[in-house]
Amino acid sequence: MPVESIHGRGATRNSTPTRFNLQERESDGDWLDSVEALDGVAKRRTTVTIEHPRTILTRNSSPDIGFDRSVNPYRGCEHGCIYCFARPTHAFHDLSPGVDFESRLFVKPTAAALLHQALSRPGYECKPIALGTNTDPYQPIEERWRVTRSVIELLVETRHPFTITTKSDRVLRDLDILKPAAALGLACVALSVTSLDPKISRILEPRAPAGRKRLEAIRRLNSEGVPCIVAIAPVIPQITDHELETIVEAAVDAGARGGFYLPVRLPHEVAPLFRDWLKQHFPERAGKVMSVIRSMRGGRDNDPNFFSRLRGQGAWADLLRTRFEIAAKKHGLRQAKFPLRTDLFEPPAGDQLRLL
Repeated sequence: MPVESIHGRGATRNSTPTRFNLQERESDGDWLDSVEALDGVAKRRTTVTIEHPRTILTRNSSPDIGFDRSVNPYRGCEHGCIYCFARPTHAFHDLSPGVDFESRLFVKPTAAALLHQALSRPGYECKPIALGTNTDPYQPIEERWRVTRSVIELLVETRHPFTITTKSDRVLRDLDILKPAAALGLACVALSVTSLDPKISRILEPRAPAGRKRLEAIRRLNSEGVPCIVAIAPVIPQITDHELETIVEAAVDAGARGGFYLPVRLPHEVAPLFRDWLKQHFPERAGKVMSVIRSMRGGRDNDPNFFSRLRGQGAWADLLRTRFEIAAKKHGLRQAKFPLRTDLFEPPAGDQLRLL
């Protein structure tokens, strides 16, 4: 969409993906090609489309991931994090993993009803459901649509364990239902903190809450009895890696119950978008950043292999691992998981959702 401004967005362009045989958008002489020259650059507005999926529970069998099922109330994410590994999923809608991903969003208002059906099936085996594995369940549109909350209400009602991964302090809005779930050993939250530098955050995650707000959310959740860990994810060499020890210390001061880190991943269309972002914001070190990333990914922009994709390989990956382990030991950050109870699960009663 060349006639629309990308000011305030994470991606610097909106090229069309080629993996699904879609063609690049080109000028064809239409009057829209002259809009920019005539009227100036228009501000791109965020649009939300209602999606009607047939199922909501996504299964996975990846051996390096600690959950086998997840729920994603939204598709696309307005936070606009340039590194987001979920960006390529927008290509399935003939939309760009670039600016489209963060401005053309999809909402699934029937998520709780579909989950109700899934949990009601005979023989359903209860295991923790992960929220926020693809796009953030507490991105700005949750304020209006409240789909994430409706899903959590059902999980609390049925005493079903769940985890939440987010980079938004908006999660605090749901403390009234998270607290009773945590008291029963059903809930755990991971707050992602990538940088405490406002200048970096402004271009890296342009529409996500500031790092200090996320630390405060960690503090508040733990003080209210909801176990919350810090996720330093991703760590970007030469951009945010110098903050690794600082974030560990700040998270511990905020009461984080545990934590982990992940090196940046650049699957599919994310890699060229990230390279363009580097050229615009860090031209003097763009080559160095990509060189280090490739050294951790076996000479490629991305390593898709199980286990190594989450840890990285080589000297730089070893250095990050050592630094994190030293910082965690120094400040007392546990690298622990919190087991969630599955024995309390009660299948939904009847065909309709009950009000709490």
